[in-house]
Amino acid sequence: MHGLHVLVVHNRYSSAQPSGENRVVDEEVALLRAAGHRVDLFERRSDSIADRSLLGKVAVPLLVPWNPAVRTELAARLRAERPDVVHVHNVFPLLSPAVLAACADAGVPVVATLHNYNQICPPGTLQRDGRLCTECVGPAAPLPAVRHGCYRNSRLATVPLAVNLLVNRRRWWSGVERFFCISVAQRDILVRSGMPAERLAVKHNFVPDPGACRAGAGEQLLFLGRLTEAKGVRLLMAAWDEIAASGGVGVPLVLAGGGPLEGEVTAWAAGRDDVRYAGLLDPAQCREAVARSVAVVAPSVAMETFGLVVAEAMAAGVPVVAAGHGAFVELVEDGVTGLLHQPGDPASLASRVRRIAAGPDRNREMGEAARRRYEKHFSPAVGLERLVDEYRTAIAGRTESMGGSR
Repeated sequence: MHGLHVLVVHNRYSSAQPSGENRVVDEEVALLRAAGHRVDLFERRSDSIADRSLLGKVAVPLLVPWNPAVRTELAARLRAERPDVVHVHNVFPLLSPAVLAACADAGVPVVATLHNYNQICPPGTLQRDGRLCTECVGPAAPLPAVRHGCYRNSRLATVPLAVNLLVNRRRWWSGVERFFCISVAQRDILVRSGMPAERLAVKHNFVPDPGACRAGAGEQLLFLGRLTEAKGVRLLMAAWDEIAASGGVGVPLVLAGGGPLEGEVTAWAAGRDDVRYAGLLDPAQCREAVARSVAVVAPSVAMETFGLVVAEAMAAGVPVVAAGHGAFVELVEDGVTGLLHQPGDPASLASRVRRIAAGPDRNREMGEAARRRYEKHFSPAVGLERLVDEYRTAIAGRTESMGGSR
């Protein structure tokens, strides 16, 4: 079977904010190339906005719904290179849905990974004031988001995203052969919002094999992620204070990552021997921290579309305590590969943390089951097979809809 020629389209997020999405794109490209497929990139970088003139910066929001220069540039490249398929990831803010028009101009099939909810929610989070919000799901369109100023707490900043959704929704839905949802939970919400169910496939993210599993019982509980309310950081602090008041669990809690709650976390951890704030870790340090853990804690208040940190823990043979909603319900088999707590409930989180730290034998069994689940569902081999199958489905679908003329 011949190798495919894939063009990956991605607007890279700012390097100042470590992005799971950038990492997924890079790892997917590397995986395809290692398997003998040709992969080229069509990229823009949000970092480049800082180098623009004042006028250039002011113009950026106007490019969000439509960037005509991108359409021209990409269409010319597609005609010259003739890839088999274009794989779109993020187009905000510099690429825009003009990439879809370019693919239509050149007659190249398109697949798109939906890393978040930005097809139906301007900031893409389904969150407002730290709580789940589905006001824009369904026929209301994105107008409530403008009213609430959901993007960067600004009505003005939210307008370009809302306009983008209103004017480009049909273009997305008709111009993409296959959408890849990264969990069933995400797909269910998108179908409920009116997206075409027959074009929405579930393709979980894969995570690379860390190469070494946990040895021994572990020496810490670990939170690894953005320090935000949506990730459950305040919830975790409340639960841990409850645990500490009743004598602790014998191992410290380590929090690693950066974000808006960094000052709060630093102050909370100061002077305590049962808590340590580790700051931002590089990828090797992250793998090492996970492999030393009794469990990884993922108490997100937000409805996560996937949860890379959960899959990474499973890859290292480490069980997880996670919020019982969103994609976590698919990733974690409750009582087998980890424990699920009642979302938003500190007492429930505290009880699961106590339970997972209390029985080393049971914890080891959970860790081994987590590793087996990773190998079966989230390993690179599984990810590659699913990705190539979906590419071929999209190519076949496009050829069929054109009467075999491509």
